[in-house]
Amino acid sequence: MTRVLLVGFNPEAVDYSDPAFPPGMDAQKIQAAIDLGLKQMKERGWEAEVCLIENNATAAAVVEEQLRTNTYDCIVIGAGVRLSPKNLVLFESIVNAVHKFAPTSSLAFNTTPEDTGDAAARWLTDSK
Repeated sequence: MTRVLLVGFNPEAVDYSDPAFPPGMDAQKIQAAIDLGLKQMKERGWEAEVCLIENNATAAAVVEEQLRTNTYDCIVIGAGVRLSPKNLVLFESIVNAVHKFAPTSSLAFNTTPEDTGDAAARWLTDSK
């Protein structure tokens, strides 16, 4: 079975005042979109999981632990991780963790949680 991991911020840990995020975004909207993205991936017949990070200090360790205990065909790094310039080092730490602990997994990047399945499908050969 195809396994996909979505790495993104815990919706409660996002700084919604950051101008990089769309106006009106909040934790409930992000959580609903994550749930929808996971549902869409499961509808494609994939096993889908989410790895939620909290902050720069712990993010790489959380991702590393997830990758040490599981294998994935594709890892999608969420737009929320990449949108804000202040998250550059965080984004680099996650990419490097994936490179080190999941070197055979494809990497994909979504634009919203709702297009996570489409992002993964670009890199999975058995997508439906």
